[in-house]
Amino acid sequence: MTLIIAARFPTFDAAHAAAQRLMQAGVPESALHVFFVNPPGAHDHYAVGGDQAADPGTRGAPNKALGMAALLGAIGAVAGGIIVSTFAESFIPIIAGAGVGAYVGALAGAVSGMDRRRARVDQPARPTQRGEGRPSGVMLAVNAEAAREQHIVGILREAGGEAIERAQGRWRDGAWEDFDPLKPPVPQSAQDASSRP
Repeated sequence: MTLIIAARFPTFDAAHAAAQRLMQAGVPESALHVFFVNPPGAHDHYAVGGDQAADPGTRGAPNKALGMAALLGAIGAVAGGIIVSTFAESFIPIIAGAGVGAYVGALAGAVSGMDRRRARVDQPARPTQRGEGRPSGVMLAVNAEAAREQHIVGILREAGGEAIERAQGRWRDGAWEDFDPLKPPVPQSAQDASSRP
């Protein structure tokens, strides 16, 4: 494991400018890695995409949709049977009418059961609590020596770096190999405070 100092920048140009300043200060190019962090939920940790097996805003929606489908399906079956029985004397059209009513009712129930959660599902996911990941943006990671840590942090701040963090990770071939976008960052200021006596 190696010490990694990272900061978020608004653009790739700003991150590359900060990288140039670091190289002028003696940091080798192989110790710098500029990359983009996708927004929460867009890291494709699952084969079908996304970071979680299910959208947190849809918890409970399948049960609610099933319940509404059953209720409106039963009402639709009765209503369809009654309506068709007023026009038909045969038993077969009455059964068909009840079936059509059950289908339409079940479809309406399933859709209405899911629709109540739509406002929460459509809102973009943003990490607001510890454990929910990190915001998206351009990152500049530096494979740093402990003796130069504060100097590197100063250069990143002067270059406009935000959310400066300190991590222990694997660095290989000029890249932060085990970077995990779902792991919340530990701010540099928190590390500074915890290291004080």
